[in-house]
Amino acid sequence: MNVPCVRVPRESGEAARRRLADAGLLDHDHEITVAEGTLYIPVVDADAVPDDLAVVDYEPPARETQTTPADLLGFEPSYERLGDIVILDEDDPDRARDIADAIVASDLTAETVVNRASKVKGELRIRDWDVLVGESTETVHREYGHEFRLDIDTVYFSPRLATERHRVVEAVREGERVFDMFAGVGPFAVPAAAAGAAVVACDLNEAAVAFLRENAARNDVADRLTAIHGDVREVADDYEGWADRLIMNLPHSASDFLDTAVRLASDDCVIHLYDIQHEDDPFGPGLAAVRAAAEPTYEVDVVTEHVVRSYAPHEYNVCLDVRLTKRA
Repeated sequence: MNVPCVRVPRESGEAARRRLADAGLLDHDHEITVAEGTLYIPVVDADAVPDDLAVVDYEPPARETQTTPADLLGFEPSYERLGDIVILDEDDPDRARDIADAIVASDLTAETVVNRASKVKGELRIRDWDVLVGESTETVHREYGHEFRLDIDTVYFSPRLATERHRVVEAVREGERVFDMFAGVGPFAVPAAAAGAAVVACDLNEAAVAFLRENAARNDVADRLTAIHGDVREVADDYEGWADRLIMNLPHSASDFLDTAVRLASDDCVIHLYDIQHEDDPFGPGLAAVRAAAEPTYEVDVVTEHVVRSYAPHEYNVCLDVRLTKRA
């Protein structure tokens, strides 16, 4: 069936699509089509299209709509995707089961659906899960061009922090020496090595380190990444003064390891310190802790004060980026 379409050269298609979208004129029941270098963009009202855009009759394919969990439930459920695992955070087990059933019946691709059954706990930072659909809690998660195999039953991993990890890794320069003090399965360490850094990544969780080594190989950076199972306070003996960049992603207790971070720091080192603090002073306590650990040996300068996300009422998960410069 012919429908009105804006016809533009392919290279002008995105600009035209944005104009039409902003004007509410896109026809979402039909696909945008490319034919012989020309783009055909279906519209709902030919008369409302700006005069400088050509409108023609064309027969684009109908858009195949997918059934979402919300279509089946009558409300928009909250969930996270981690590879082919869907993660729920529902206090009501009946509601969690209803959502899991809707996910299975929808067109959403999922091998496993789990509901959080505990908070993150213990020094290994893992939690309990209610497995509602499927059997395996292992998956392969893809993030900014990298792959991470992991098992949520034995390691900690938050897909919510993908943008924050990317922010930090974008600052990494080829030839840097990066030390990830609480590395997990490598979501900071692997991309940093891919950016050309020499990386040492440490974690107390033996399962996480096994996945970290696998993920380094999976992403072709094993030659630039040293994965170490152990307490970073003990590992630091072999890397004193080594690090040009330190990643301290252990928000509730990273400040307790700042003495170790200072031991690891080179003469010019950037620290990414993650913290949980009250909204009234989200960065002050972290900065005070850095100064207490590093001064007077180092000059301390704030590079960035960055709110990562809301953590709890009146509390933020924040990252304080500071530069340590050794005084002569």
